Amino acid sequence: MVRGSLGKLASRALSVAGKWQHQQLRRLNIHEYQGAELMGKYGINVPRGAAAGSVQEVKDTLKNVFPSEKEIVVKSQILAGGRGLGTFKSGLQGGVHIVKLDEAESLAAKMLGQILVTKQTGPQGKIVSKVYLCEKLSLVNEMYFAITLDRNTAGPLIIACSKGGTSIEDLAEKYPDMIIKVPIDVFKGITDEDAAKVVDGLAPKTADRQSSIEQIKKLYELFCKSDCTLLEINPLAETADNKLVAADAKLNFDDNAAFRQKEIFALRDTTQEDPREVAAAKADLNYIGLDGEIGCMVNGAGLAMATMDIIKLHGGTPANFLDVGGSASEGQVVEAFKILTSDDRVKAILVNIFGGIMKCDVIASGIVNAAKQVDLKVPVVVRLEGTNVDQGKRILKESGMTLITAEDLDDAAEKAVKASVK
Repeated sequence: MVRGSLGKLASRALSVAGKWQHQQLRRLNIHEYQGAELMGKYGINVPRGAAAGSVQEVKDTLKNVFPSEKEIVVKSQILAGGRGLGTFKSGLQGGVHIVKLDEAESLAAKMLGQILVTKQTGPQGKIVSKVYLCEKLSLVNEMYFAITLDRNTAGPLIIACSKGGTSIEDLAEKYPDMIIKVPIDVFKGITDEDAAKVVDGLAPKTADRQSSIEQIKKLYELFCKSDCTLLEINPLAETADNKLVAADAKLNFDDNAAFRQKEIFALRDTTQEDPREVAAAKADLNYIGLDGEIGCMVNGAGLAMATMDIIKLHGGTPANFLDVGGSASEGQVVEAFKILTSDDRVKAILVNIFGGIMKCDVIASGIVNAAKQVDLKVPVVVRLEGTNVDQGKRILKESGMTLITAEDLDDAAEKAVKASVK
């Protein structure tokens, strides 16, 4: 449940452009077991558990960590929500199960190395490389808790609800009065009064009030000291022994803080990410994979969005958002072409460069060198304009490459769409 977005609660006022910019921001996402370990370091109550990446590790964990448990929770670890209702491509239903201790090993064996498909992974699913083995808690109440960043108050915003364990978006639609929001002054930090408001909104039934307030303050401390952009707990549960426990959590971190959060960013699991986006990040390119058939290489986010819009206008669909920026090197252009051609769905490539800081001759040289290193099997439409445009066009002409040239953006988009359907 926890892996749903907070879009409906925190981003209602974003414009279309703003949403696109929001999507561009890269934010580290870590696995549930990693988040639990991090929260434990801050004194936050979490279930006792351990991750395992092989059947032997599962066997050892069951023996050493849970020797006297009768039942245990086995959770598949992927960076996507909806695991409990997901389906493995092998046919196994559900990525989260409560089983008897002697059944945990065989169940984990059916999960490890398999592809789990959920409502958030898309039909391709994600591979399960680890399972998280947790103690089964006796829960008496489930609530929702999150901290995110709010544009309106220019600081952290705590969102809480006395109901949890289900979609917060659905609860917000049906019972908006149950959702409370407590903005925190980023300079003062969280006060006892702020934390008390949150606890009152959660309305715990049995948990000690003062202990609950302290847990809220520790969660805020984690959010700030770890440079989180999102800390979402669903459910934040009350146990039979009157404690608040973060039963399931999602944490995202600001990539701009990677330089001072080296331990956290070392937790990044690139096997769970789009390999094209991983390669683009290494080459310092802004790339987002989409589902279309026309690969786009553009300089500048605004021009990239305009290019995608005009492709749609002419009946095509962009395969990606790729901004090489204003100071890309020839090597980066080569890497961009490698990424574009690695997508089997790409039927044509549109290069649209308006040379300002980015020079057209650099792009042209990159295209020529890319053609030497990459087997270009799809048509390439090129529109160059701006700084050193004549030199760029001459480089392309003298290369002997078969290119489709365009005079303006409209012409380029129309030719790219036609080329993609041949």
